[in-house]
Amino acid sequence: MTLAQSYDALARMLDYPGQKEIIETDCESLRGFMSERGLACPIAPFAGFIASSTLAALQEQYVATFDFNPALAPYLGHHLYGDNQKKGGYMIKLKQEYVRYGFSPLAKELPDHLPLVLGFLAHLAQQQRDTVRQNFISDCVLPGVERLLTGFTGRHNSPWEAVVEAARSLCAADNQTGKEEKPC
Repeated sequence: MTLAQSYDALARMLDYPGQKEIIETDCESLRGFMSERGLACPIAPFAGFIASSTLAALQEQYVATFDFNPALAPYLGHHLYGDNQKKGGYMIKLKQEYVRYGFSPLAKELPDHLPLVLGFLAHLAQQQRDTVRQNFISDCVLPGVERLLTGFTGRHNSPWEAVVEAARSLCAADNQTGKEEKPC
């Protein structure tokens, strides 16, 4: 598994569940990728949840976790800015970066939707735009992911917390090198 494939796998795991078998494969592949690199990969509880649940149960739990709870909404701008004008500027900057680097998302989601953002990171990794990706992570992704993680505080047993933590861990490790271009 490559870095780009890891970001894609995380994006699928954090999106509305569509195919259980793909999610199971993504969990196992991501665990192997992160383990090979000495990174913490806390997705074992999520993998167990996926294995023991039906697709309908996964979808129900996903909606209960992300759609009915604003503290866990998978929209980074929401966690960074709430509902003020700065959030609009953030969204515009994300869209501009997507266009600038030739990323055309297939999903009809807001540009700050975490699975979409992870898909963009995969796109940048595929294009070997390391500095751009690392700056984007630092400026536009990690702060929002870390705030999203605080929303899980006191909400024990959410299987998706482990996946968000894995995303934070991979982004933090990926972000360890120098920065030249400032995307956001």
